[in-house]
Amino acid sequence: MTPTINPAAPHDLPSFITAPGGTDYLLIFSALFLVAAVLAVGLLFLRLHTLPERMAHRAHKLQFEIVAVLGLLALFTHIHLFWVAGLLLALVDLPDFSGMFGRMAAAQEKLAGIAPSEDAEIVAPVEVAVVEPGIAPEAPRGETHQAAGTEDKNHA
Repeated sequence: MTPTINPAAPHDLPSFITAPGGTDYLLIFSALFLVAAVLAVGLLFLRLHTLPERMAHRAHKLQFEIVAVLGLLALFTHIHLFWVAGLLLALVDLPDFSGMFGRMAAAQEKLAGIAPSEDAEIVAPVEVAVVEPGIAPEAPRGETHQAAGTEDKNHA
């Protein structure tokens, strides 16, 4: 027995209306589109969310770890201020004081006669001139030490 159309129904049905037992292609297309849209929006969100971390990593910033932690805090707590702080910190270039302080510490250790620690940076040797009171320091070789306004008698 073949199904017949209800006499009250219009005879020109749209193509998305299927016969009983047929495949609903519009439903399949809508489901696939919905899954793809959710994945695309999720990837866009995560890409935007990791923007400060990627900026700090690309520029080799010292504060990269802080920016990464702020990003994770923003992700898990939904407090957007953490993300904004991470973005601002990724944009700011903080000066590197560790190299300067390491060289200063090594110089202080050398002056004090302490052996440098194993994890200390290797720095150029520091030349220390010991000056006794009343004796003028020697000039480096090849140079003459003249006071301002005096002439060298050997060169006159």
